[in-house]
Amino acid sequence: MAACVRYIVDNVTAAIDFYRDQLGFKLEMHPAPPFAEISRGDLHIYLTQPSSFGGGAPMPTGEAQKAGGWNRIHLVVENLDAEVSRLKAAGNRFRNDMVQGTGGKQILLQDPSGNLIELFEPNRAAYRAPGSGAKPDRH
Repeated sequence: MAACVRYIVDNVTAAIDFYRDQLGFKLEMHPAPPFAEISRGDLHIYLTQPSSFGGGAPMPTGEAQKAGGWNRIHLVVENLDAEVSRLKAAGNRFRNDMVQGTGGKQILLQDPSGNLIELFEPNRAAYRAPGSGAKPDRH
């Protein structure tokens, strides 16, 4: 089963270009200017511009939806240093510097609207990718 995430974005076309060209996502559909669906493997992202209807509509209180919170998707990469160099050379923005944690190193990349993508390189042989069904090596 695919995982689906909705990201509120300032500009759907700019978001499509970023996810396709920078991170290898595929455009699934773009039926209207304020909405598109993109995918990478089993991850589907619904890109939605705030509007007066649909997934980008204001809340009953009148509060408008906006981009750029702290929730994020998590993408595993093989060589984080090389990926960060490539993305910086292409003019992309990061919210932090690379950090080393218990399971690996990571950095927070921002899409054109400020939404986050966590790029993660595991540093343990015991790492098990989500959905892989594999059990960690305990030797």
